[in-house]
Amino acid sequence: MCTVPERAKLHLAMAIFQFGYAGNHVIMRTALNMGVSKLVFPLYRNIIAVIVLVPFAYFLEKKDRPRLTYSFLLQFFLLGLVGITLNQGSYIFGLDNTSPTFASAVENAVPAVTFIMAVLLRIEQIHLTRKDGIAKVLGTLISVGGASVITLYKGPIVYRPNSASDQPQSQMLLLGDTKEKNWTLGCICLIGHCLFWSSWIVLQSPVLKKYPARLSVVSYSCFFSLMQFSAIGAYFERDSAAWQFHSGWEIFCVFYSGLVASAMSFAVQIWVIDRGGPMFVSAYLPVQTMLVAIMATIALGEEFYLGGVIGASLIIAGLYLVVLGKDEESKYNTEKAMMTVSENTWAAKSSVVQPLLPTINES
Repeated sequence: MCTVPERAKLHLAMAIFQFGYAGNHVIMRTALNMGVSKLVFPLYRNIIAVIVLVPFAYFLEKKDRPRLTYSFLLQFFLLGLVGITLNQGSYIFGLDNTSPTFASAVENAVPAVTFIMAVLLRIEQIHLTRKDGIAKVLGTLISVGGASVITLYKGPIVYRPNSASDQPQSQMLLLGDTKEKNWTLGCICLIGHCLFWSSWIVLQSPVLKKYPARLSVVSYSCFFSLMQFSAIGAYFERDSAAWQFHSGWEIFCVFYSGLVASAMSFAVQIWVIDRGGPMFVSAYLPVQTMLVAIMATIALGEEFYLGGVIGASLIIAGLYLVVLGKDEESKYNTEKAMMTVSENTWAAKSSVVQPLLPTINES
């Protein structure tokens, strides 16, 4: 029987994940075009995620789950607030004012933002005298520059698909935008989305060291986020019609986002990070941007602007420099560890060969 190499499994898992998550950008844009509530939609999405994740967390991590304390509950509440409530909230408001392709492109800045936060919290170290340190700093600056270009410069249209004017409109194309977008506000929200996502990644690290049950951490975070979205929605969304489904497509959008973009996304990322490391996940983000661009052009007739193309290119280039720097740092640390082991082994052998008493030379 042929066995699949571990590395091939990781690549296959990330390819499936990126394809599914890319579809979520387009599906959520379509749902917003249909008029779904930006406060109710993420609430229903997290209900689906909790229903799917909790059974797996309960049965698979029975032996790994530490005793629940008030301190852990507070940490899970904060993870849910930062990593899900504020993260998804800023994303959906950003997507509503921009487009799926640019929302996906801005997300490529997450590794660079995470690196900045890790340095500020002294979790990550910078070595400017080494290649890896220079690559990480340069990549971070380029990514931040790209995000700034997307936010501050829209530019002329560089590509407009013909489907919107020449071809018969499909059901999805009939759901196109009918309002003017505040592009700058949307990009600011998406940058906030990246900040919250990066904060969630950084904050998870100390929590998982004390509470190593990963699926349980995500389940608790989703549960608290569900409570937070419920309170926000009940306070701000008073229109009863906003809480109702008006078509089968709206139901499909909610189920897709809950199952694929939340439940499956969390599970696959946890599995890949555990076996391939966080940079393995980050390296696949540009693939998602390309998939979203193709899907959005076909399904929504999305137009491409010069500022977005330039900014996305800079962000992707910066991402790969950060990934390259992390890879070089990993190689350096491995070589250093091997040299330390070799020196310790040599020292141990020398102490065995050396006589216990000094040799007396007879004259």
